[in-house]
Amino acid sequence: MSRYLDLSHPIRDGMTAYPGLPSPRVEALFDHDQSRSHYGGKAEFHMNMIHMASSTGTYIDVPFHRHRAAADLASIPLDKIAGLPGVVIPAYLTYNRGRAEPRAVHITAPPSDLKGRAVLVATGWDARWGTSKYWDGGPYLSAVTVDLLVQAGAALVGVDFANIDDTRDLSRPAHTRLLAAGVLVVENLTNLTPLSASGFRFFAVPPLIERGASFPVRAFAEITEVEA
Repeated sequence: MSRYLDLSHPIRDGMTAYPGLPSPRVEALFDHDQSRSHYGGKAEFHMNMIHMASSTGTYIDVPFHRHRAAADLASIPLDKIAGLPGVVIPAYLTYNRGRAEPRAVHITAPPSDLKGRAVLVATGWDARWGTSKYWDGGPYLSAVTVDLLVQAGAALVGVDFANIDDTRDLSRPAHTRLLAAGVLVVENLTNLTPLSASGFRFFAVPPLIERGASFPVRAFAEITEVEA
């Protein structure tokens, strides 16, 4: 028996986006009342017009996002983004204790536990979503963590904060190395804590967009429960 856990933030009209990006606009191309004349008063439909940056809400980055000759959204096989065996690495807000880089998230795990998996890093930072504190000085993946993910052959890394990179470093080393190695990236996840002790499969499927570099996803986990 399976149950499903949503790991995404909703996209709302006018919500605060990543600093420097425009807020999304979710508008009606035509609403139910406006549409009725198209159907002789016999039916009505609401159709949206949505304007937003591709890195909005919970979204996936594919190699083309950083590397111009690499795979775009339309080139990613479904088995790389759907039904991946998942593992959650709890980091929470203890990541800053006794570290020279207080915002860097360090994870440890046997490489065999990460190979071919969606590795989701849970820091609890998602509790700040919807406030200005979410975007201010958030966590990022340490170089040691990036090394581990690449060397272990992780399929994907997901985080419950805004950026896997220290944004003070304009070379963006985490994106550069992970995407070059084919490790996909999902940022702005939420609700990871209930997964900590559970085996699950991870899904983060974007539209099939040629030359697409990133796009919002409805990320979720499928948790298989054994009936008593």
